[in-house]
Amino acid sequence: MSVLSGRVALVTGGSSGIGRGAALRLAAQGASVAVHGLDLAEAESVAAELRGTGAEAIGFAGDVSSAETAASAVRAAVDAFGRLDILVAAAGIQRYGDVVATTESTWDEVFDVNVKGVFLAVKAAAPYLRESDAGSVVIVSSVQAIATQTDVVAYTAGKGALLSLTRALAVDEARHGVRVNSVSPGSVDTPMLRTSAAMWSDGTEAGVAAVLENWGTAHALGRIATAEEVGEVIAFLAGSGAAFVTGADFRVDGGLLARIAAPLPATAKTIEG
Repeated sequence: MSVLSGRVALVTGGSSGIGRGAALRLAAQGASVAVHGLDLAEAESVAAELRGTGAEAIGFAGDVSSAETAASAVRAAVDAFGRLDILVAAAGIQRYGDVVATTESTWDEVFDVNVKGVFLAVKAAAPYLRESDAGSVVIVSSVQAIATQTDVVAYTAGKGALLSLTRALAVDEARHGVRVNSVSPGSVDTPMLRTSAAMWSDGTEAGVAAVLENWGTAHALGRIATAEEVGEVIAFLAGSGAAFVTGADFRVDGGLLARIAAPLPATAKTIEG
């Protein structure tokens, strides 16, 4: 029997990127999956892909910063499959700018999607997760919650807020038997990352590939991740193998944050003693 057989998962942002990778891995491990996306056609396309593998899946769309969307998403999952055991909060956006260049409206946009959207999803899902005998929430943060690039002040602040939210939720929900964890990926091959790469290249396919390859060298493993690799960790945290794990953040970053940025020169000599 698959690890997540009989479980029902709701994945916000499941129509692309890391959310899609999580949906694929959850379904592969036996879960029924409700796939949320901003675009209905994209969400239904992923749901159809999952059904093609033999899994049960539905797709639906809406703005995650809306409480109505959060409530309707949870209702859709429960109406379709009769219960809700797992919530993966993966919906997110990226915006660039330092504190001067970032407008108030951009700041609000990022926090509405990346932070409030998670809060609303958990708030709507919590009553059903508490009824499960193995309720679990996995929040997708980022290594930029821990270390940051330049000109991403709103994105970094929002992802940092998610780590604090993870801890607060984990402590509150423990008494209800619900576990809450987060993952902090490094660079992952997603449409969002490719859009960013296009901004820093000539926009051609070869140019984007060159930027992604260059970004991959910052990771100790020498490459960027696939969405499915992050999804594998999310599926683990959602399952019984992580039954005593809550309030934790898992870096899925290929050693990005383990490496000191200043390399030793090629002529460095070994110091003995």
